[in-house]
Amino acid sequence: MIRILLRAAVFLGSAALGLIVAALLIPAVSLSPSGFILAVVVFAVVQSALTPLTGRIASRWAPVLVGGVGIISTLLALAVASLLPGGVQISTPAGWLLAALVVWLITGLASLALSFLLLRDRRDRRPDGGRGAGIAKGRRAR
Repeated sequence: MIRILLRAAVFLGSAALGLIVAALLIPAVSLSPSGFILAVVVFAVVQSALTPLTGRIASRWAPVLVGGVGIISTLLALAVASLLPGGVQISTPAGWLLAALVVWLITGLASLALSFLLLRDRRDRRPDGGRGAGIAKGRRAR
């Protein structure tokens, strides 16, 4: 249960960071403080639901697109999040493409970094120092 909550926190945090960075770097992207939290939650939920779906569709109908599933699902999640009033607004076609690329890149990097930091912290707090039960009892892994 804790692992699921940690993953949700990492995903929400990385989504928030991705949207903030996109709004700071791309003039066509704007975020409203009043709708920011809702936009992040909607974006994260839609992206987590669409990624497996777009992956299956791409692998079945267009295998060439499998590598771009993350960017495609990010673009679709941005589209859904922008439908809500007071959240994310993207004003140009180039803004849509750049926003999808930036948000995809930042969420991926932030997810890796936050997962590493949170899991390392949990691993360091374990009684065996994160080495695993077999090593802590003096047994060697073979």
